[in-house]
Amino acid sequence: MQRFQDLKVWQRSHALVLEIYQLTNRFPDCERFGITSQLRRAAVSVPTNIAEGTKRLGSQDYARFINISEGSLAETEYLIMLSRDLGYLPPELTSMPLAEITEIAKMLNALRARVEQGLSVRTAKTVDS
Repeated sequence: MQRFQDLKVWQRSHALVLEIYQLTNRFPDCERFGITSQLRRAAVSVPTNIAEGTKRLGSQDYARFINISEGSLAETEYLIMLSRDLGYLPPELTSMPLAEITEIAKMLNALRARVEQGLSVRTAKTVDS
């Protein structure tokens, strides 16, 4: 049984969520139900979907949840950039999370590829039997 907490990509995406919560505490109150809420939801979706995917029975379903995480990570990236461009975050506070997003994206892509390869191997074995 795979524990999602053991995955480095989950650990790093969880740490990113904690950082996003700290960063969004500095946003104006008028954004509480706007960018603040959307950015937090997008960030939380990344480790949440990784966790849910690990409990799916099939590789195809697991890969789909990893792909959802990839999409949420891209949304998070854009919202950080938007927050910076709107002046809610100074550029020096966005460089680290944006760099971390790039690394997490690479990790998610590699994980999804491995999971999909497992699916291909299993499918090939089923067809050959």
